[in-house]
Amino acid sequence: MGRTSDRRRVTRIRGTRASARPDTLAVEEPLEIRVNGEQYAVTMRTPGDDFELAVGFLVAEGVLGTATDVARVRFCEDGRPDPTYNVVDVTLADGVAPPHTHRHHAVTSSCGICGRDSLDAVRTAARWSVADDDLHLTAATIAALPARLRAGQGIFDRTGGLHAAGLFAADGTLLCLREDVGRHNAVDKVIGWALLEGHLPLRGRLLQLSGRVSFELVQKAWLAGIPLISAVSAPSTLAVDLAREAGITLAGFVRGGTMNLYAGEHRVGLPEEAPVTGPGAAPA
Repeated sequence: MGRTSDRRRVTRIRGTRASARPDTLAVEEPLEIRVNGEQYAVTMRTPGDDFELAVGFLVAEGVLGTATDVARVRFCEDGRPDPTYNVVDVTLADGVAPPHTHRHHAVTSSCGICGRDSLDAVRTAARWSVADDDLHLTAATIAALPARLRAGQGIFDRTGGLHAAGLFAADGTLLCLREDVGRHNAVDKVIGWALLEGHLPLRGRLLQLSGRVSFELVQKAWLAGIPLISAVSAPSTLAVDLAREAGITLAGFVRGGTMNLYAGEHRVGLPEEAPVTGPGAAPA
């Protein structure tokens, strides 16, 4: 397996002094994802949990929905005596339709939907309804998630260069945490873990993100059946619009006991029912 971190020489400057020293960096390498032996996509990722990444990616592509859709997942050595473990092949179960199109571009560590012809093509029909999920929790439960996620980020502690995604139960118990140089990869790894463990759809579960929320991350949550997304940073306009369309609760800027609820407020018990004022407020 590939390493998640590696050492490089750096010149460190502090004030008027400079010194040479080793520094620990997060590893970034390509992963080719094949479906039934045919190349489907190449994504830049941090090695580790590659089977989860591959199947989670295919959940977000609308190819997979449950563990029974997968017949086998394996590394492709291609006859090499020293395989790099950078190629994963997912064999679909009998009766599961392969993807109709292939990605035409590599997926970078910062982009989850590169290579798509249009925004409409990303709106893959979800297999499960999220809007009818009866999850209800307190704002305090959401507020505690970032610290619990951060406490489990072991590779980030060494490198300072990774995103994280964590899956939590409704009571705030951490179920799965994955790190990666790509925000979307970290989410794919979590969703892939859930699929391989037979947990999809993820009803009543919470997804905590270490950064901002983009459209494709909400889409991934929708296709996995996750009713609530919490993030320490901001969502985009498309992320908010899609969360409202899907019926997902979306919390942003979750820091130090404060947060903004952008969608699905009905699932969160508010500390005080203060009236909403200003632009965008509902009419009285």
